[in-house]
Amino acid sequence: MGDTKKDIMWRVWLLYSGVCLFALLIIAQVIRIKFVEGQTWIAKADSLELRMVTINPLRGNVFASDGSLLATSKPIYELRIDTKAEAFKGALFNSKIDSLSQGLATILGDRTAVQYKMLLKQARVEGERYFLLKRNVSYKEYKAIQQLPLFNKGRFKSGLRVITDSERGLPYGVLAARTIGYAKATVKPVGIEGAFNTALSGVVGKRIEQRMAGGVYKPINDENEIEPQDGMDVVSTIDINIQDVAEHALNKQLSKYNAAYGCVVLMEVNTGDVKAIANLKRGADGKYYEAFNYAIGMGSEPGSTFKLASIITALDDNLIDITDTVDVGNGVSMYAGLEMKDSHLGSGKITVQHAFELSSNVGISKVITEAYAKNPKRFTDKLSAMYLDKPLQLQLSGEAKPRIPKPADVNQKFGWSKVTLPFMSIGYETKLAPIQTLTFYNAVANNGKMVKPRFVKEIRQKGTLVKSFETEVLVDSICSSATIAKAKKMMEGVVKQGTATNLKFEAIKIAGKTGTARMAYGGKGYVSNDSIRYQASFCGYFPADKPLYSCIVVIYELDKNCYSGNLVAGPVFKEIADKVYATRIEMHPEIVSAPDKIVLPKPKYGFAKSTAIAIDALHLSQALPESLWQQKQNAAKQTANASLMPDVTGMGLRDAVKTLEGFGLYVQATGRGSVVKQSIAAGTPVIKGKLIIIELT
Repeated sequence: MGDTKKDIMWRVWLLYSGVCLFALLIIAQVIRIKFVEGQTWIAKADSLELRMVTINPLRGNVFASDGSLLATSKPIYELRIDTKAEAFKGALFNSKIDSLSQGLATILGDRTAVQYKMLLKQARVEGERYFLLKRNVSYKEYKAIQQLPLFNKGRFKSGLRVITDSERGLPYGVLAARTIGYAKATVKPVGIEGAFNTALSGVVGKRIEQRMAGGVYKPINDENEIEPQDGMDVVSTIDINIQDVAEHALNKQLSKYNAAYGCVVLMEVNTGDVKAIANLKRGADGKYYEAFNYAIGMGSEPGSTFKLASIITALDDNLIDITDTVDVGNGVSMYAGLEMKDSHLGSGKITVQHAFELSSNVGISKVITEAYAKNPKRFTDKLSAMYLDKPLQLQLSGEAKPRIPKPADVNQKFGWSKVTLPFMSIGYETKLAPIQTLTFYNAVANNGKMVKPRFVKEIRQKGTLVKSFETEVLVDSICSSATIAKAKKMMEGVVKQGTATNLKFEAIKIAGKTGTARMAYGGKGYVSNDSIRYQASFCGYFPADKPLYSCIVVIYELDKNCYSGNLVAGPVFKEIADKVYATRIEMHPEIVSAPDKIVLPKPKYGFAKSTAIAIDALHLSQALPESLWQQKQNAAKQTANASLMPDVTGMGLRDAVKTLEGFGLYVQATGRGSVVKQSIAAGTPVIKGKLIIIELT
């Protein structure tokens, strides 16, 4: 018999009730798992989650040539605590918590002892296995914390867990900062740090970490799975003392002439070792900072310093001699409707050597044009043979590509034209970076041998030599020895009776060439209104009779008020030469035999007592000459009773301060060297406690 309608409804209701009950049971189970057992299951899931973490090694150091640190990695630490460790159990923890808290407060200084005590006790109550105590802890702080109660129980018992990282530091601040450079993931690496990044970086380590509650990870082992290997050290050629002088001298000239930027490079003649390289640019605040390596990366028309290459080419081809004469007329000449001028007009007939010494544009362009007008390729081929159109392939990246026009380039941008030969002979239509120009001059100083500039001489691992970089010869001889002799004579003449007589140096002879060029601005060419800008340079070597060092100074974007190479760039060269001479005993003449009596020069300024001690130590039987300091001191004593301001000009800083403070004055000094100016005139009444400012240079 079939089911009645009532039976069917009953069965449907039972089925519906069963489904609802089952759904309610599922919901109840979900609620139980989520809210009752949820944390347990989450903890279990977390405990099963592992990850492999990279451990960065300590980056290698960059050293100066004398072993001074130029760049180093300073270790920093993140400290965490496992409160389940033995030191945090029972009576031991309770007996030491006060002294531990006090120690942490004293060392770290970010919390009071009471706050640290509460923090540690709370972490212990909650059973923290990886509690964060402090980030960015210094090495000194870390070593002190290791000695505190509980934490001095050893690596495993103390519960102290350490994560080591590092931060890069420059002990000398911005000194040579651009040459030292950096290697960052987000920007193009530069300098020594960038070029030798692989050696400095070391080998990364590996560590397995386990996820804890709250998303925090902790190492599952006390030892790393793969220990990191620290980076190797790089030994540069930089002399930090000369670098300091170079940057100071460059900064002073840039500020004096309100130039936009500039650079200087000092190099050893025989080895090519770069002993100092400074690159400074004016910032928005008017001060100068290392912002770009202009010495390597700034390709521009070198101007008159290129005249040396032009004359050497013609001399070596036997087309001219330095004794030949050239008629510069009134100092103006025309090439295909384009005017060329000399800065000193109306010289008439002069020798090639004198044209070089006077930096005559007309004279140099005339002899080169007459020599190579029919075969300009011979001229450019010779320049190419002297490596002037080739990159130096330096150890550091960013070298500007040199440009020497070729007659075959007639249909190319910056190609050959009717005015190219005469104007490139004086340094226009060419492009060289300062270090490329210096390398050529250094070859002349090195009797024709061209060596590659060297910035790094060794790579070491924990003091052990790994790799050395020998001096690399680019060209065995750029020209004949006879040509080299004539080139040296001309460059010595520039300082003796030419455009750089202000660089005459009593102690050592300087040889070189001044350079001045109008700056081109891309497609705008040479601006011809009041916004015209110049670059000034001086490139040469010293001592002239036995060259040991070559140097180039280039200062950019000068206005028309003063842009001559001898006045703007020359003083930087001279100041560096002075410093090098003062600190290099091998540059001083050798004393063959000690005379019975040595006549001491009269000191410009100095401390008489110290000088007397030095004389006694040298066993010299000579009366101490009265120095300027003594003269001023005597004058000061005479005016002391009258309470009149003494004259301290010419004194050194120590002597000047001692004298002025003796009058009860408060002294503030600027600069270094000897006093050239004092804010209160000598002879005026002294007011004790008054501030006096002295300027030294």
